[in-house]
Amino acid sequence: MAEADGNRTRQTELLGLTGFEDRGAHQEPSRLRREPYTVVRTAPDAGSGSTLNPMQSIREATRLTGYAHGGGCACKIPPGELEDAVRGLTGQASPTVLVGLDDGDDAAAVLVREGLAVLSTADFFTPVVDDAYDWGRIAAANALSDVYAMGGTPVVAINLVGWPREVLPMELLTEVLRGGLDVAAQADCPVIGGHSVDDPEPKYGMAVTGIADPARLLRNDAAAPGLPITLTKPIGVGVLNNRHKRTGEVFPEAVALMTELNRVASQAALAAGVKAATDVTGFGLLGHLFKLCRASGVGAVIDASAVPVLDGVRSSLAEGYVSGGSRRNLDWVRPHLRPDADISEDDLLLLADAQTSGGLLVVGEVPGYPVIGETTAEPGIRIR
Repeated sequence: MAEADGNRTRQTELLGLTGFEDRGAHQEPSRLRREPYTVVRTAPDAGSGSTLNPMQSIREATRLTGYAHGGGCACKIPPGELEDAVRGLTGQASPTVLVGLDDGDDAAAVLVREGLAVLSTADFFTPVVDDAYDWGRIAAANALSDVYAMGGTPVVAINLVGWPREVLPMELLTEVLRGGLDVAAQADCPVIGGHSVDDPEPKYGMAVTGIADPARLLRNDAAAPGLPITLTKPIGVGVLNNRHKRTGEVFPEAVALMTELNRVASQAALAAGVKAATDVTGFGLLGHLFKLCRASGVGAVIDASAVPVLDGVRSSLAEGYVSGGSRRNLDWVRPHLRPDADISEDDLLLLADAQTSGGLLVVGEVPGYPVIGETTAEPGIRIR
């Protein structure tokens, strides 16, 4: 027991976080357990003047995406299976619950007093990139996005961690947490602790609490027909992340996009008087658009050529870099699609691409961002 207690003390020191609750005894690594990771350090050349950086050695030697069966939001439970699992479940009825379980919105909203709603959300996932610090940044931006998608401001967050402590070094976890802290600091959102478990797959994310004006919430059930649809970030990060996982190639533009906060886009949407929005994450553009349309009782037309796409995505898609999550997204939404004759299967796969920390999908025109279609009174989604 003394040795175990000493290990936990060391973990707490590495995390650098008081209030970070450990649950190492709750779960043991099982089928995905791998051999303990070994760091190979090479001494600098004599006379070179360089110094050895152990953390750099760890980063360069470890491919975090190899320790997970999926990556980022592509590891979500498929939308159809998830809806089957929660069908029939209801939340506690209360006049103060403004947004609850009914339509699967981005965050819950509860009225705490006149003019003030509290938002609550949680999001975590397996490694989407091999760099531990970048993974932490991406996961934090993704978790914070749910609050921005509701038109809110994040005020506090706690870390959610699963870590294979006998396989991956705790120094890497420190880097993950450092990345999350840095992005939360950009959002002016203090991180005040967290919860951890010993897990066969590494996982990281945050539970975030935010605030919003209840009269100005951005909801997924508030869309009306005949309005433009705006998208605030290009799509395609799922394709590039799949290529990164399979080849090790790094795509800095994708990392920059995934670490970009949706704060400015949310503020712009509110300034434009928008009422309906959601963020585009693991269910892809089509999946999240379908959920919004279904909740609001509207349909949509999407101009495929107007949807912004990251460089290198189309060629990577043509080479077969598609995640299983993206294919499942398309299978789920396909019955509700009406693609024109010139829309290819690759076009549909791209529109269903599982995004991680994607942009906002806004019903209304937001200055500075591209319009990609419009809502309709006719149900379903036409793609032209």
